[in-house]
Order: sequence, then structure tokens, then C-alpha cells
Amino acid sequence: MFTRTARHRLLHLLRVFPVVVLTGPRQSGKTTLARAALPGHAYVSLEDPDVRLRVAADPRGFLAAQAGGTGVVLDEAQRVPELLSYLQTAVDADRRPGRYVVTGSQNLLLAQAVTQSLAGRAGYLELMPLGYGEGATAFARLSLDELLVAGSYPALHAGPLPPAQIHADWHASYVASYLERDVRELSRIADLMLFQRFMRLMAARCGQMLNLNAVANDLGVAQTTVRDWLAVLEATYVVFRLPPYHTNFGKRLVKTPKLYFWDTGLAAWLLGVTDAQAMNVHPMRGALFENLCIAEFGKHLRHTGAPAQMFFWRDNIGNEVDLLVERAGVLQPVEFKSGATFQPEWLRALHTWQRHAAGAHQAEPLLVCGAPGNQRLLGIGVAHWRDALRVLAA
Repeated sequence: MFTRTARHRLLHLLRVFPVVVLTGPRQSGKTTLARAALPGHAYVSLEDPDVRLRVAADPRGFLAAQAGGTGVVLDEAQRVPELLSYLQTAVDADRRPGRYVVTGSQNLLLAQAVTQSLAGRAGYLELMPLGYGEGATAFARLSLDELLVAGSYPALHAGPLPPAQIHADWHASYVASYLERDVRELSRIADLMLFQRFMRLMAARCGQMLNLNAVANDLGVAQTTVRDWLAVLEATYVVFRLPPYHTNFGKRLVKTPKLYFWDTGLAAWLLGVTDAQAMNVHPMRGALFENLCIAEFGKHLRHTGAPAQMFFWRDNIGNEVDLLVERAGVLQPVEFKSGATFQPEWLRALHTWQRHAAGAHQAEPLLVCGAPGNQRLLGIGVAHWRDALRVLAA
């Protein structure tokens, strides 16, 4: 089993709130984390149809039966949303922290139910696929191309077979299950094949500014439809949007977000890239490397609760920095290059940023790349991607 960074955050929230809501994509390890961190809690899976029917028939009686124990983990709680209303009553009667952990893989449905019933009573934790530090031993055996293709879902790295032998079948099964269950439950999409084509178009736009009108034209649907479908992908933790940094440094800045996947393995499968050799020469390799690293920063913030925000920066003449991390008003610009041979021009964007943001509070810029070794060049830190992601997880 992998040691999850989010365990510390989960235990902290359980010392503060009577209810902790643990969400994240399917197969990210929510149940495993909750059961490992809370061995004294009872565990109830609302995925089980028999259990779901019993709980839905008598939610008050179910919660009363749990009241005398240490606590309970309610797995996939969005299956019985009315239970959360009764949970509110139970919590108001006994505000002891750490009594309930509510998990779910459909953030939209669960968030709506929690907002209506448990506002002010619950802490929140999002568990994403493995961060690099969490799966360091398994990931260290993989090349960059192998990691980009396999992705970081725990199931691919915990078994006896190497990811290269199972990832394509695993991702195919994952997408099929996702379409049939999450997509159908969250929306009224009739044509799942068209929705899967939409997912493939999204994968082809990793690291690009999001143009919903162009996607709608490619699919032959309305832009409002594409917007609704994107909301489904975000609510189920398939993709996320990286907002632009809006502070004006003397030039007009773009206001369109960029699109990224939480897992590069899923994105690669949707692109039809199923082995490391194909990845090595694929035109999306650089974008997927950028995606891998930015998703790592996002995982770190969610798993630790760190008080920081992520942006990208781009002006209207094309100067761009891949990532800005803002901590306590201090901005750190980060660039990502997948190449294994250092090129001096890789520093250009960061130097341009330093000139434009001269009046801002800045941390030392960082270039994360595939070139071996770590050094400092012309006021910029240069780090191999493995070392950079290890430091991030430390």
C-alpha cells in the first residue's frame, strides 16, 4: 500500500470537524486511505445495492445504530443524498469531531448534498491519483515516457505486473465504467460515443487555452452543450482549468484558462498513445510533460491543504510562463521542458517574466526539465523533473 500525503491532512480535519468529506476521482484510493487511517471506524459502502436500500429506507435508524461506535466511513455517500440531511441532525446533537467520513467520486452531486445539509459542519479533502513522492519507488523504475503513458492511478502500480502490460486495458475499462456510471448519472447525455469523442478532443488540447467554440464546431453541437460536458469532466476529476494571472504588468494579458488532465495516462490513452516508444516521438509529448508537472503541483496543494494558488501567465504578444505559484503574495514562475538536452533558450520565458514583473514580489524562477543535473543559471534554478517533484512532495 502507498503512503498517502493526504493522510496527515485527513487526520487534522478529523480533529476539527465532526464530518470530513473525502472526494476525488474513481480509483484514486479514497476508501483505502479512509480505512487505513481510521481502523476503528465502521465502514459502510453505499455502492452495495442491498446496503443502499436499507439505509435509504431508514436513515434515522441507521445513524442511531452507529452512534455508539468510534465513528463510521460512509463510502460513495452521493448514492443516498437524503442520508446527509439526517446526518446534519445527528451532528447537531453531538458535535464531537471525527465521527463521520463521507466519501464520493462525483463531486457535483456530493457537493450539492453537503452544501444543503452540512454547511459549516464538514471539512473537505480531495484525493487525487498518486503524487510522485507517494509512488516514488514504483515511479523510479519507469522512464518519463513510460510514466506519461501509464499515469499515476494506484491500481496500475500496486500489482505484480508492470504498468506497460496492463495500462491500456485498465484505461479502456476505466473509461467504459466512467461513461456508463458517472456520466449517465450526472447528465442526460444520450450519445456516449459522442461524449467520448469530446473527451478525446479535450485530451488533444492539454496545455492549450480553452476554446469551447472550436470544440463545439468540431463536434457539431452547441457551445452550451460543450460547456455542460466540460462541467461533468471537472466534477468527476478528469480535467481541471488553470486560470490566467490577471495582474497587469504593463501589457494586456489573456483571460482564457488552460486545460489539463489530472492523469496523463488517461489523456494518453484518449490520444491513442499506448506505449513509451510512441510517446517518445508523439507531438503531444511536451504538452503531456507540462501536464504531468502542473498536475503534481495541484495534487500537492490539495493533499496538504497548502495556502497557495496556481496560475499561468501570458500576454497578448505571446510571452508566456507555464505556471505561477502564489504563496502569501509571493509569485514563483515555473517553466517545463521535456527535452533531455539543455537549451539556453529555455530560460528566455522566465527572463521575460522577470522584466515584466519587476515590481512584484518574486521567488527565484524555476525551470523543470528532462536534462540531468541541477544547477543555477543566470538567476534561474534548473532542476531535473524527478528531483523537482521529489522536493515538492517532501
